[in-house]
Amino acid sequence: MQKKTRWLFSFLLLIFLTFLLLTANLMTGSSDISVMQVLHSLTTPEQTTADRILWQIRFPRVLTALLLGGALSVSGFLLQNFFHNPIAGPFVLGISSGAKLAVAVVMIYTLQKGILLHSGMMILSAFVGAMLSMSLILLIAGKVRNMSMLIVCGVMTGYICSAVTDLLIAFADDANIVNLHNWSMGTFSGTDWEEVKIISILTGISFLMIFCLSKPLYAWQFGEEYAANMGVNIHLFRILLILLSSLLSACVTAFAGPVSFVGIAVPHLVKSLFRTSKPILILPACFLGGAVFCLFCDLLARNLFAPNELSISTVTAVFGAPVVIWLMLQKQKGTNA
Repeated sequence: MQKKTRWLFSFLLLIFLTFLLLTANLMTGSSDISVMQVLHSLTTPEQTTADRILWQIRFPRVLTALLLGGALSVSGFLLQNFFHNPIAGPFVLGISSGAKLAVAVVMIYTLQKGILLHSGMMILSAFVGAMLSMSLILLIAGKVRNMSMLIVCGVMTGYICSAVTDLLIAFADDANIVNLHNWSMGTFSGTDWEEVKIISILTGISFLMIFCLSKPLYAWQFGEEYAANMGVNIHLFRILLILLSSLLSACVTAFAGPVSFVGIAVPHLVKSLFRTSKPILILPACFLGGAVFCLFCDLLARNLFAPNELSISTVTAVFGAPVVIWLMLQKQKGTNA
């Protein structure tokens, strides 16, 4: 009974923080908007300046931060379980950097050729880049037994992809550099309702499929042999886990650029809050936790040094990196013990 009370309280806390940060993000910015104006715009939108700011800029942005933050957190949780490593995540393993490189190549090519870049092209290129990076990590995982070495290889892969991306940006046309640079630093700004719709569909379908894998994922947490004995189709399960985690990471990179440390930090913070790692509870909690984390970081990115705006990865790194350091120290402590 005590566990169920804690779980209920934790879910209510995350939901409350989500709505609180949603409201704060809608109200604050270059033009402050009151709660009453936000409510009025939701019920009876008009063509006032406040309505245009809310519906054309702030609503799409906060929904993007909410959905992509949740997607990144769930992707990190899947990768941590897949590799049985608490420090695994899309950014650390270089998956986000691979997706970033692929999108940068497509963006530069289409911009130079004067081709209109559609959302579908960005998602597809990001997915291909993420899958190539994931394939390399899986290849390395088959060669090394030390999981710490796998993380190091993932970080090096990420640095290589980021270096190549920066090189491409450096030689891009001057007219294209601004767009590429802003995207490559990570931001939730600039999305419109059409992109929000695509993000909602992709993340929604992916999350539902992942949630349906809760029971096999719970069995996987006890080891591959145990999962196989419980009737889990290991080959199919691995493929689904890789595809879904890569798709979520690709979706984030395609629309917001690389966003660091969310996929590592949030799942552990959520598990500490709930004091359990059961996927049927942690998956929706991770989604809410990622949404809260990214909404909070985006709020700081927009307002901390206004009118100048920080990249979202700068802020997420400030709050996410200490969690990763703590995890590494805890893992080292456990090894020494």
